[in-house]
Amino acid sequence: MNLLITAGPTREAIDPVRYLTNRSSGKMGYALAEVAARHGHKVLLVSGPTSLDLPPGVDFLPVESAADMFDAVRNQIGKADAAVFAAAVADYRPAAPSAEKIKKTSETMTLELVRNPDILGSARATFHFPGVLVGFAAETDDLEANARAKLEKKGCDLVVANDVSRPGIGFDSDHNEVLLVYPDRLEPLARDTKDRLAHIILDAIVELHASRA
Repeated sequence: MNLLITAGPTREAIDPVRYLTNRSSGKMGYALAEVAARHGHKVLLVSGPTSLDLPPGVDFLPVESAADMFDAVRNQIGKADAAVFAAAVADYRPAAPSAEKIKKTSETMTLELVRNPDILGSARATFHFPGVLVGFAAETDDLEANARAKLEKKGCDLVVANDVSRPGIGFDSDHNEVLLVYPDRLEPLARDTKDRLAHIILDAIVELHASRA
């Protein structure tokens, strides 16, 4: 199976030395890429900036911003049997990044932000991707409801949801506790290492792909 996996945060430039980003470490997406390659699948990892080592046997496409990731996915998704969107993509970016470092001249500064392209939402509607589509939902409240809304709105076969407000799981951690949200059912996965959870999530993706075939 050919898998496209996105991972990590994006960086949205404010000026040449500053940017907007988020707390994603990329660990879940990298764990999925490593496990998939270990099981003999062909993996393209499209990743924002992280401090992680590239998993062996994985093709790698580094990107910086949400726009960069959008372009990479648009160009590569047609080769995939399954697309897994584990990246934490910034929803907004500065409308007019400065070409020079912004100097500290006043007590306040206002940034105008504009919306970034919706990569997951474009998979079906814009890229016309027919394969298995997996989204991730990092939430702080109403986990199941928000994940199900994402699944239905964006045409996913599966959404992997986790509560990032809970300490010790999610961002920056080697552990996670997730809820697998399917169109017809839920499957909670108890707290475990991201590597072991990646095996379970990969099994779910393989099963979805087999059911389509």
